Amino acid sequence: MTRCRQDDSAPWRIGVLFSQSGVMAVIEETQLRATLLAIDEINQAGGVNGREIVPVIYDPESDAQTYALCAARLMIEDGITMIFGCYTSSSRKAVLPVVERLNGLLWYPTLYEGFEFSSNVIYTGAAPNQNSVALCSYLVHTYGTRFFFVGSDYVYPRASNRVMRELLRSRGCTVAGETYLDLRCKRSDFRPVMRQIKNTGADVIFSTVVGDSTVHLYQAFAEAGLDAGVTPIASLTTTEAEVRAMGFDVATGHITAAPYFQSVSGERNDCFVRCYKARYGEDEPTNMCAEAAYFQIHLFANALAEANSMETDLIKQSALGSDYDAPQGLVSVSASTSHTNLWPRIGRVDRRGQFQIMQQSLMPVWADPFLIGRGEVGALALRS
Repeated sequence: MTRCRQDDSAPWRIGVLFSQSGVMAVIEETQLRATLLAIDEINQAGGVNGREIVPVIYDPESDAQTYALCAARLMIEDGITMIFGCYTSSSRKAVLPVVERLNGLLWYPTLYEGFEFSSNVIYTGAAPNQNSVALCSYLVHTYGTRFFFVGSDYVYPRASNRVMRELLRSRGCTVAGETYLDLRCKRSDFRPVMRQIKNTGADVIFSTVVGDSTVHLYQAFAEAGLDAGVTPIASLTTTEAEVRAMGFDVATGHITAAPYFQSVSGERNDCFVRCYKARYGEDEPTNMCAEAAYFQIHLFANALAEANSMETDLIKQSALGSDYDAPQGLVSVSASTSHTNLWPRIGRVDRRGQFQIMQQSLMPVWADPFLIGRGEVGALALRS
């Protein structure tokens, strides 16, 4: 597909696809907010090469097929090459054929199950060796060897659980049970799951539940009288946004592995949190998905400044191998995998709804989406 260069005075137009309605809005709205915050920061500093970045925003309504339709509209009707968005793997996989066919570039700011590479995607969320490996080691050492898997019924949970099952098997652990529920399930749907968990005597509940269902899972756990200090819910997806929605008392004691928490110390994160709250409200927390959505805009802007063109191949050439001082720490885009090198951390929710960081890496962990190196370097780099 041949594209014409924009004139030297026109704004740089980008596509933004995050759900503002539907079951995924609880987390995707925070990604949209962080994206707009980063765009405003860049524009207030003079834009990129003197030209503002202007987002063209559509609401995919938490529906994978709508994501694909919106992506096609952005590229064909709006003439846009850069798309920032997607949370679920289902939505990413729906958009992927569109950007590959039309040679666009999707910037994807969400952790995912790994085992994927596309030259038309920049992955800025965590791959399994940047969260699953460290989480598995921490849970086995701290809580025990019997796990119960509960997930939403779509691509990411099943694939992520395959990775976790293999990691557990290599450590002599047992998966005592496994179940999946619809993305639109209710709190009552988790009650029989809690009975199963009690009956199996699991030491840890590994959750790949996402969206509104996350709130229902944790509330059902509390209603069942289970104790997070004994049998915690451990997740790769539960963030400060879901913690706020479910209630701090419900979330206290549960575990998440992520490259970023609002509680990360450092001047760069202090500035990010302060600016986010100044724009959206003191009660609005940041989270790992918002942080990735934020820093990927800055990575893109730096690449755009060098390329001075929205041509996909030129932006990619500038973005791959580049780095940025993100709120989580210095991140860089691997030229070999198009994934981002990140900082694994383990957090436990405290009574203020924040994650107390229990362990964190000493350095960025190189993205290994196919687990070729099994991620053991990342595990060894963690410290209390």
